Amino acid sequence: MHAYQREFIDFVIANKILRFGQFTLKSGRTSPYFFNAGLFNTGQTLKFLGECYASAIVQENLQFDLLFGPAYKGIPLVAATSIALANSHGMNRPWCFNRKEVKAHGEGGSIVGAELHGRVLIVDDVITAGTAMREVMSILSGSEANPGGIMVALDRQEKGNHELSAIQEIREEYEIPVASIISLQQILEYLQQRQNPELVNVIAEIENYRAEYGVLN
Repeated sequence: MHAYQREFIDFVIANKILRFGQFTLKSGRTSPYFFNAGLFNTGQTLKFLGECYASAIVQENLQFDLLFGPAYKGIPLVAATSIALANSHGMNRPWCFNRKEVKAHGEGGSIVGAELHGRVLIVDDVITAGTAMREVMSILSGSEANPGGIMVALDRQEKGNHELSAIQEIREEYEIPVASIISLQQILEYLQQRQNPELVNVIAEIENYRAEYGVLN
């Protein structure tokens, strides 16, 4: 595990962005943990998140010409990532995002920011069912751009409607790399290494959940 990944897990637990308990997901499953990227809601927390995205992008050696943030959650994420790439890694790349509704006045259109072209790296929080990513692919198909990869904060490594995870389905369908800052496996390894008696039940619940719904990417 890389230093930025350990720092990320420390940070999300300390700031209760990653919580443990009983959480009902949209799928109807009861999860022993919940990751709420919406709680990166201050300048300092968003700065930290952008730096982690940037570190992961560089570590994974993802090749791209443009960063894209899907509306709405992806908008602050792609902005923070772009800043971190420029400040910390000397990568001054253009970025843009889409509107949910096409604007008919002013500059018009559905894309805000840089022109949509070249290899596009999509930045988002998680991929749950893959619906949002397929919407992005539809946007790209109508432009001079093509998908170069996807970067998310957390890979839940969890089955979708079938045996594959949503990330695996997207990876296979579009033949592009899909990377994450951390995965559930890394969270589990981190908790096990801490050897905190208070986490014993949490670890057991996550392992049971993975036995039923988990996949290995």
